[in-house]
Amino acid sequence: MYTYESSKTLFERAQQSIPGGVNSPVRAFKSVGGTPVFIQKAKGAYLFDADGQQYIDYIASWGPMILGHAYEPVIKAIQAQAEYSTSYGAPTELEIEMAELIKSMVPNVDLIRMVSSGTEACMSALRLARGYTGRNKFIKFEGCYHGHADPFLVKAGSGVATFNIQTVPGVTAGASGDTLNCAYNNWEAVQRLVAENKDEVAAIILEPVAGNMGCILPEPGFIEGLRKICTEEKIVLIFDEVMNGFRLAAGGAQEKLGIDADLVTYGKVIGAGMPVGAFGGKKEIMESVAPLGNVYQAGTLSGNPIAMIAGYTLLKELKNNPALLQELDAKTMYLKEGLQDVLNQWGQPFVINHIGSMISVHFSETPVTDFASAQAADNARFNKLFHSMLKRGIYLPPSAFESWFLNNALSYSDLDKTVQVLKESLMEL
Repeated sequence: MYTYESSKTLFERAQQSIPGGVNSPVRAFKSVGGTPVFIQKAKGAYLFDADGQQYIDYIASWGPMILGHAYEPVIKAIQAQAEYSTSYGAPTELEIEMAELIKSMVPNVDLIRMVSSGTEACMSALRLARGYTGRNKFIKFEGCYHGHADPFLVKAGSGVATFNIQTVPGVTAGASGDTLNCAYNNWEAVQRLVAENKDEVAAIILEPVAGNMGCILPEPGFIEGLRKICTEEKIVLIFDEVMNGFRLAAGGAQEKLGIDADLVTYGKVIGAGMPVGAFGGKKEIMESVAPLGNVYQAGTLSGNPIAMIAGYTLLKELKNNPALLQELDAKTMYLKEGLQDVLNQWGQPFVINHIGSMISVHFSETPVTDFASAQAADNARFNKLFHSMLKRGIYLPPSAFESWFLNNALSYSDLDKTVQVLKESLMEL
């Protein structure tokens, strides 16, 4: 069994200088309890903590490490680019190549603007939708997390759900007053909100496959209904693909689900894990962004050359070798079937949600289709499972409200070990 002596020491030290000892709340292990594991390095499918202990990784830096950690072509590209400097604050040809690559891979993206995070991408996309339509209100879905910009922190998922913070101090009524919430997968509620706020809704934003309340799939007709009502009511449909982009398919959820959004946002995946993001979409909407239009958005480090070369190298690999995502999806299905076999033998209620290389396990008697059903699951049992598997070398997301993300560096022996560890761990629940 693993020990965490160095992590405990580092966590005590961190709390003297960093709020809560972490720089992003979910890392604090508040949901699952215990001391967060401090990571020293990662390679392929494995994390190594401060004590040198190895873990099979099912976070993949929350999504972007599609081909594994320290992927050699990406590392070499970063090293070569760093010789020229880490930042210019001026345009580069690399930014153009990155934009052209994304356009060639993603349906319905005519123009794209690079930013520095997924939060910034979603914030900018919402501002653009408001500026383009001349309307202020927007619809979001309970449990979907679009970063920590003020208007999004209303019944959000991810860390907000983990900490059960649904009214966030510091977010004014003015900032959140134009946020209209409804349950994910509730098409009737969307219709009602649009009707009650006729000609006032600028945008509908969602994770087309949610990853911040576990992995939650759209039910048949839900996304199609959103597309239809947005077209009819001149509402901008925004897909937050910070988690879905280039993972569910080379063209992301738009390709996987066969639905075109008006705007799409990306995060760290377009930097192969570097802090970066982007928003893009239809030309007629994107032309409202400064300097072409009056919707202002700027960033000194936007299009950072290190992030651009890292992301370009990863995405080029995914484009040129479609078999990579097929292999990853096959591994995820193999893991799902193994988990199901063990959980069926265990005999207690469970639900496994899965699409592509995203998966989550919920201890629930009923389907998990939205935030309320994710909350209603036996998440205390998940917390126990997390620690039982962690001490046996399996690193799951430290919250029941997070999707697992597989990477293609995982071997089938890694997957077999994970299933075996689950079997052992269930005996402790």
